[in-house]
Amino acid sequence: MHSRWCGKSYCTRIKSVFDEINMIENFGIGIDIVDIEKFEKISYLKKPSFYKKLFLPSEIKYCLKYKNSAEHFAGKFAIKEALKKSIKEPISFLDIETYHSKSKLKIKLLKDWNKKYKVLGSISHDNKYAIGFVISEKLSNIT
Repeated sequence: MHSRWCGKSYCTRIKSVFDEINMIENFGIGIDIVDIEKFEKISYLKKPSFYKKLFLPSEIKYCLKYKNSAEHFAGKFAIKEALKKSIKEPISFLDIETYHSKSKLKIKLLKDWNKKYKVLGSISHDNKYAIGFVISEKLSNIT
């Protein structure tokens, strides 16, 4: 009976379970929903300092090219908030860059954050709300 609990087959299964748990712990998810009206009430022209604390110049330029820039600002804010929730480490809004390539959202982590995490995200906005969803993976330091 003793060999049943300590046998190679059992230990291999236990190791597999722990490997799966460790793998799951390396992943995070975050979701955020934003009322677009909040960004409509604080226009960029009236309060650029507010926007410069949250968005990089390239993001501001992107949003301002649209007639309803508030929905784009709200979307970018939602994706940044979702990312912050997914990694559970304090990260500045200005260390997260969002942009679009071939109509798809891209998220770039700045400074050394890009060495610690890989992220995927999705963003959507409708007439009242913007939503951001992020999956992050903490990179291992295995050499």
